Amino acid sequence: MKKITILVLLLSSTIFCFSQNLFFTKTGHAYFMSHTDAIDIDGNNNQVTSFFNKENGEVVFQLLIKSFKFTLATAEEHFNETYMESDKFPKAKFKGNVMNMNEIDFNTDGSYKAKVKGRLTIHGATNEIEQEGIVTIKDGEISASSKFKVNIADYKIKVPKMVKERVAQTVDIEVDFNYELYK
Repeated sequence: MKKITILVLLLSSTIFCFSQNLFFTKTGHAYFMSHTDAIDIDGNNNQVTSFFNKENGEVVFQLLIKSFKFTLATAEEHFNETYMESDKFPKAKFKGNVMNMNEIDFNTDGSYKAKVKGRLTIHGATNEIEQEGIVTIKDGEISASSKFKVNIADYKIKVPKMVKERVAQTVDIEVDFNYELYK
């Protein structure tokens, strides 16, 4: 009985320590902008799920493609059916690590540059990416953001010839996360 009690205490403390390092959000934000001389097409998604482990720097996020809302209402149907084929490829996801965790002081308020490396999957295609972002600590709260560009051909997104001048080949992406302790 004594061995079981010790084992339970050890497991409980391990889980407690792990949970103190794991943060998440279900209300992260992703934004994209396709800018051309002919038209700007942009979309916002406020239902991005993300986890961040401040112990080892692992960061993951995932979003449903159909959750993007557009400034230009007619763009939503074309985006989901023609370009992203969201019934076939319903999610986009990223899994990687902050490579410079030793430069982020989670005990001191401030904004810290983060170098993130990982695998981004969009439209069924996965590519290694390396980007910079910002991790902000304020009153013990953790937030993170990044701005980067995605070449749509790298993710096998095809644009019909008749609208090629209306869709950017490189799309600007922004992600923002306000994390809370995972319980």
